[in-house]
Amino acid sequence: MMVETVLARSVRLICASGLVLGMHAAVAQTTDAPVQRVEITGSSIKRITAEGALPVQTLSKAQIEQTGASNVADLIATLPSMQGFTTSSMSVNGGGGGLQTASIHGIGEGYTLVLLNGRRLAPANSGATVNLASIPLAAVERVEILTDGANTLYGSDAIAGVVNFILKKNQTDAIIEASYQQPKRSAGQTSTATISKGWGDLDKDGYNILVSGSHDETTASWARDFDFSKSGVIPFTSDGKKYSLYQLSSNSIPGTATVRYTNAAGTASSAAFSPNLFATGACNGANLFKVGNRCLYDYAATVQNTPSLKRDSVFASLNYKINESTNFFAEALGSSFSNTAQYAAPAQPLGVPLTSALYAKSIAPYLARLGITNPASVTGVTMNLRLVDAGGRADEYKTEARHLAFGVDGSYKNFDYHAAFTHSDNKQTDTAAGGYMSLDAFDALVTSGKFDPFAPPSDAAKAVLAPAVLHNQFNETKSTINMLQASAVTEVFKLPAGPAQLALGADLTEQKYSEAPDAFSQGTNKQQPNFTDAIVGGSAGALPIDASRKSWGAYGELLVPVLKNMDLTASTRYDDFQAVKNDKNFDSAGNLIAPGKQGESASKATYKLALRWNPVESLLIRGSYGTGFKAPTMANIVKPLVNNGSSAFHACPIKVTSDPRYPLCVSGSSEYGLLTGGNASTGEGSLRPEESKQATLGFRFEPTASLSFGFDVWDVKLTNQIQTLSEDLVFNNPALYDSLIRVYFDPIQKQNVLVAALTPFNLASSHFQGIDWDHTYKTSTAFGKVAVQWTGTYLSKSEQETPESGVEKNIGRFNSYSDVNFRWISKLTASLRTSMFMHSLTANYRSGYLDQVYTEDDSVVREVLADGSLGDYVPFSRKVSSYTTFDWQTRAQLSKQFTLTAGIKNLFDRDPPFTVRNVGGGNQAGYDGRYTDPLGRQFYLTANYKF
Repeated sequence: MMVETVLARSVRLICASGLVLGMHAAVAQTTDAPVQRVEITGSSIKRITAEGALPVQTLSKAQIEQTGASNVADLIATLPSMQGFTTSSMSVNGGGGGLQTASIHGIGEGYTLVLLNGRRLAPANSGATVNLASIPLAAVERVEILTDGANTLYGSDAIAGVVNFILKKNQTDAIIEASYQQPKRSAGQTSTATISKGWGDLDKDGYNILVSGSHDETTASWARDFDFSKSGVIPFTSDGKKYSLYQLSSNSIPGTATVRYTNAAGTASSAAFSPNLFATGACNGANLFKVGNRCLYDYAATVQNTPSLKRDSVFASLNYKINESTNFFAEALGSSFSNTAQYAAPAQPLGVPLTSALYAKSIAPYLARLGITNPASVTGVTMNLRLVDAGGRADEYKTEARHLAFGVDGSYKNFDYHAAFTHSDNKQTDTAAGGYMSLDAFDALVTSGKFDPFAPPSDAAKAVLAPAVLHNQFNETKSTINMLQASAVTEVFKLPAGPAQLALGADLTEQKYSEAPDAFSQGTNKQQPNFTDAIVGGSAGALPIDASRKSWGAYGELLVPVLKNMDLTASTRYDDFQAVKNDKNFDSAGNLIAPGKQGESASKATYKLALRWNPVESLLIRGSYGTGFKAPTMANIVKPLVNNGSSAFHACPIKVTSDPRYPLCVSGSSEYGLLTGGNASTGEGSLRPEESKQATLGFRFEPTASLSFGFDVWDVKLTNQIQTLSEDLVFNNPALYDSLIRVYFDPIQKQNVLVAALTPFNLASSHFQGIDWDHTYKTSTAFGKVAVQWTGTYLSKSEQETPESGVEKNIGRFNSYSDVNFRWISKLTASLRTSMFMHSLTANYRSGYLDQVYTEDDSVVREVLADGSLGDYVPFSRKVSSYTTFDWQTRAQLSKQFTLTAGIKNLFDRDPPFTVRNVGGGNQAGYDGRYTDPLGRQFYLTANYKF
């Protein structure tokens, strides 16, 4: 194997820092040693990295350390090209489910392919979304981010781009590293410890063995410890007027009640009140606010801002030189990651039987006060309860990942070849870590009178509820891929400008996905008809999944040197996906039927053309155009229609009083149920593959040896996009989506409720467009070497269109899917290097956006009157301010073996910008943890010792 030369390493570093030189001239001047060409992300043909025709951003080990990131997810979050990913804070009742993901240009985590040493990892779901938490940062040598679709090389799900984590290799030293990060408050600390050791130099000894182990953990932080998040009631000023965010819950303690009855006119009506308030005249308990006849609960004061995290991982690799032209490699990664997220106490509507002692004690005495003169007119009562005495709900999401890859690469005659087998599996469990309760046990306590849901919380009540608190595993998800890959590269013919190179490759993949919900998560269904219990504070109605699918793909890539300063690359790929095999096959009524195939098979050919041109030595111009497609995920097809919790607050979508669904409405704005599932149809109604067109055009220009700047314009169009209608769209257009508003028997409430059924369709098309930039200036001064790097992304278009709702433009606004796509994200770093020290200051910027817009029916904003009292809920619209933070780092090379790094994140202790949003992200109020860091100023210290 040819040894990588100093020039080749320099070229790679040059590319990583954004500099582009006239490489042909540089190579021509170096005739005493051959240049090692290296394979880069986005191409199967090895080349000098500066020759690439596709936009690849490279983070070296030094740049990774400069970010101060303590894990892979934090590192990805620092990149301006990333937005729209899942953060750890979203697991605080925000749907994160313990995941941390990557999403290039806000196109989506399902369109961003994450690789480990160029090979796939088992996804966290049935598609391709990888949980970044399973990758140990300590084992990463560098990261390559291809911000253009690479589906012709890697497969159909790389439409937005690729994030390739390159792990350490050929290390011979022993390295010990430890770090500690302390926010200004006592919560949210992070500590890490890593040790790695290598044996043997591959070029000298013919082998290298590397072993690395690491441990890191982060403690939780709480909303109550920060002024900007300590309550859902936050006074603020907008356009010179005073308002208050009033984000409270009708699920309260002592409990509230909603009484449904038939009024004198013979139509259905309802009235809500707090029995304890009527009995005592006051709201008795913590975090309560009196609103009319009810005491509403300030749940935002009780949640975490960030969950506790813990990770243990080990990585091992072997590289063995079989002979001068053949190398055997093997790598294994194992990790165990837990994300424990706690949020508000159980909040679940529960039915109160009209014949119960509880009804007679706490409801019937107050009917007249509610204006209900005829007790016989009462048709039902729902108790809205917040079981504080059971503790806050907490889920421990634990992910165990294993990844094994081995194979050979080398050369034979005129061919360079590569063959590898990859096995990767991912198991995630969701275990109750507090707060959730058995419905049967709870009902027994209420029926016996041992627990009074309309009484204030107390230590005695806590002891009574303790036996009903659940500690079981709610669900287990498994995802596995087995993949066989082979490729070869050769020179096929010569042109005056140089030899043309052809790469051919193929891969065969088997993917498996299963979900195993426990009996509580399933509740009463056709599979367990005698099971009557359910989860208080959770959901019921889940069903198991056991699905698998095989696919194969073949590709070709031809690199043609059209001129000595111009290369043209043409590539094509054919993918074939079988229909999904489902061993847990249910009909629409929830009956288990015979295993079988669901959905349709999918296949398609795609292509990409890319051009690299150096018109002069200091200028590189490049561009690409390609097509892609993405098969439906297995869950898109086979997931049964199941309970998916509660909606946000909406007005009732049933407007006709004679509609049989109308009695299930609640007056005013209220939460309703949601059902979600897959689309297992075949034939005309089946899910079809999504299709895409991607294009880039960019340049890199270096007018002097000290200055480099470059831009890449990119454009991605998606058609036939698989999308689930948003709840906002369904509830706000009830006439159009009437068929999706259904009656569902809730096993927890033990009564029929009104729900919206949200299933996927090929109903959308999307268009994303923007500019990435990377500018660098370097110079030597009397104080040392100074460098300034400015990277960023400008989003010029991010819109989605459906036939029913038209075009929704999503840039700089809180959209109907509760997301924000930022117009500007940038990062500016200035550094000074001396003989011993490296100092750097980084500015991180996100532009402002239009906050969540409220109508009068769904508003959580109240006007503050001149006397300081609160007025009505009002329609509301405002702007969220931009967000800029500064980070400082000093790195000291105290000796050849010992390095010490100290830094401060959020140097000026900037609070997250205020927002009135009440959906999307986590369960917090007052700010959005997806886009900001709530920990404020954080100090960290890292020590690295090599021997």
